[in-house]
Amino acid sequence: MAQGETLRRLDLTEARATAEAAAEYWGLTLGAAFPMACVSYVAPAGAAVVKVSWEGDDESLHESDALELWNGDGAVRLKDRFGSALLLERAAPGTDVAGLSEADATAVAVSLAGRLWRPACEPFRPVVPAVREWLARAARQGSDLVPLAQELLAGLGASADWVVHGDLHHHNILRDGDRYVVIDPKPYLADREYDVPSFLWNPMGNEMDDPEILERRISAFVSAGLSEDRIRAWTVIRGAYLRPELAEPIRSLLSR
Repeated sequence: MAQGETLRRLDLTEARATAEAAAEYWGLTLGAAFPMACVSYVAPAGAAVVKVSWEGDDESLHESDALELWNGDGAVRLKDRFGSALLLERAAPGTDVAGLSEADATAVAVSLAGRLWRPACEPFRPVVPAVREWLARAARQGSDLVPLAQELLAGLGASADWVVHGDLHHHNILRDGDRYVVIDPKPYLADREYDVPSFLWNPMGNEMDDPEILERRISAFVSAGLSEDRIRAWTVIRGAYLRPELAEPIRSLLSR
């Protein structure tokens, strides 16, 4: 499923059947599925989690490869695979950083991102071809930001130098004992700045209507070595297909 499609309840019947078969193979009993999982069937199984992505979710193609690459360093650990089912370490207590103060949540995100970003390697794919497709789809759906986003993308000289998380935001950063870990990567090869926009427009319900918060978040990532101009450009580019309803506050980032 390309990014930017309206989240909807997908038919996860096939994914659930795969998860149940995998749980039986592992000798585990599945609990009730996590309610926030919309594009995957994800359920606890004791001290582990069983996850099966919806069969149409191309973005998660290399999720297991990213988890293997990180090997528990800043991310939940991949314990095993069974077909398309992943057996994951379960973060406990599993609360996300949306409950932290603004400063603490941002500090955790910046610290984790710096550990996750790795030099480009196989089998990950460059993100730019996919972004062009997502922008074309957004144009057909009437996103006002697309012309500006396409202009910025053409002039950005975007690289494929880094493995990035792809969906780095508050609800994908969970407490695990005395540390925090990420879940649910959608990994690609991209600029590191590609990972920042999703953090800027989260947590859920954030309308990007507080310029001071946005600027503090951007400054925190810039302090970690990222380019401010590229963060702003990628926010417009990704916002065109992910958050078109926030066109005005996103566009305004270029004038600051």
